[in-house]
Amino acid sequence: MATMCVEKIEMAVLKAEEEGLASLRRAVLDPDFAPGRPERIQAWIARTPFFESAYLVDRRGTVLYPPLSSGGEEATLSALRAEIPPGFWDREGQRHVPLGDQVALVAVIQGAAPGPLLAVLRRNEGELRRDVLEKTLAGLEGQSLLAVLDGSDRPVYAARPLDRAQRVLTVPFGEALPSWRLALYEPEGLAPRDAVRRQAALFTGVFVLLLGVIGFGLAASYRLVRRESEMARLKSDFVANVSHDLKTPLALIRMFAETLEMNRVPSEASRREYYGVITRESERLTRLIDNVLDFSRIEGGRQRYDLALGHVEPVVHQVLDAFRYPLSQGGFKVDVRVEPDLPPVRLDAEALAQALANLVDNAMKYSGDRRGLGVSAARAGHEIRIEVSDDGIGIPPSEHARIFEKFYRIGTSDTQGRRGSGVGLTLVKHIVEAHAGRVTVDSRPGEGSRFVIHLPIPAGS
Repeated sequence: MATMCVEKIEMAVLKAEEEGLASLRRAVLDPDFAPGRPERIQAWIARTPFFESAYLVDRRGTVLYPPLSSGGEEATLSALRAEIPPGFWDREGQRHVPLGDQVALVAVIQGAAPGPLLAVLRRNEGELRRDVLEKTLAGLEGQSLLAVLDGSDRPVYAARPLDRAQRVLTVPFGEALPSWRLALYEPEGLAPRDAVRRQAALFTGVFVLLLGVIGFGLAASYRLVRRESEMARLKSDFVANVSHDLKTPLALIRMFAETLEMNRVPSEASRREYYGVITRESERLTRLIDNVLDFSRIEGGRQRYDLALGHVEPVVHQVLDAFRYPLSQGGFKVDVRVEPDLPPVRLDAEALAQALANLVDNAMKYSGDRRGLGVSAARAGHEIRIEVSDDGIGIPPSEHARIFEKFYRIGTSDTQGRRGSGVGLTLVKHIVEAHAGRVTVDSRPGEGSRFVIHLPIPAGS
């Protein structure tokens, strides 16, 4: 950029000099021009403010203009004429030569009446700044500063103060301005070194941020892969558990049905017992299939509940009647307490029965050696609480939140050998929340478990 500016300034200076010299030639070659009449040269200086003074010297060294030059000027011009080679006069040449602390344009004008004349033209520095430097550099500055310096490093032109600005580089001019240079400055804080420091700090910050993002991405990816792997394992366990749970009742149903079909039943009491086993296992198979189908509909967002005002007491007794035979066969002591005159609540009786059946089934499954089951329903403030409790193996407090996750089963030796699909409590939670309620658990290892379904009572009931 600085080199281009230098070339542009030099071209503007040379163009102004060519135009001024051409007009001077026309004035000198005019037939009415006479060395003794300086009016034409003075008029030319008035029309050409780019030059502040002009000297005309003939080949013998006589100063024709100005007519009253000082002795010092004559000595300087004589010394200058002595440096001009003879061929310079013959070919009408021009050149820039030092003249005091400035640079003068020296040119030969052929065809003048007295003979060839040597024109020595000195620029007007003020006009040079206004017409060339200011116009050329005004549109090229942004945050950077451009300044023209003379041979003593003094600013000849600067659009803005250079205080506290840092010089970046300088580019010398050519023969038109041999001792001048164009300097490029950057304001404080914008110098290349400062910019490099800022960029280094910025890149370091971005790099650290990028490392953090990469680290976070790796951690998130690891957690996602780990979660997906865990989910895949849980799904695999779910399929295996469901398959096992399906095969067990089917095997019993088939065995007792074949026994009845082949008429190998020893007595009528045994026959009724076999029919009871088939009925019980069919109900168990139905519950399992309903759980799987409902869970599939929940996963697909297709599960719907028909909520209407109803009483919870019939639902509780319906579920306990369905489990009456397996409870008696398992030797369970059942304690049922349903508060009379409970207010109605909005419920889907079939869905609520399924949720309650899952809780009763879990209580039987994880009962351990102590075979106690408690089912109660009572009003507590603005809600009805349906509670299912047992004296079984219990659940660690750290697992209370996770047991309602799909496919999740507590990984202890007490639970791994027991059948289960891992979606029963997920269905319970979904069904209860669809009833605008909530389900809570209170359990400790070895102290049994108590699950409570909280259903809100409509206003005015």
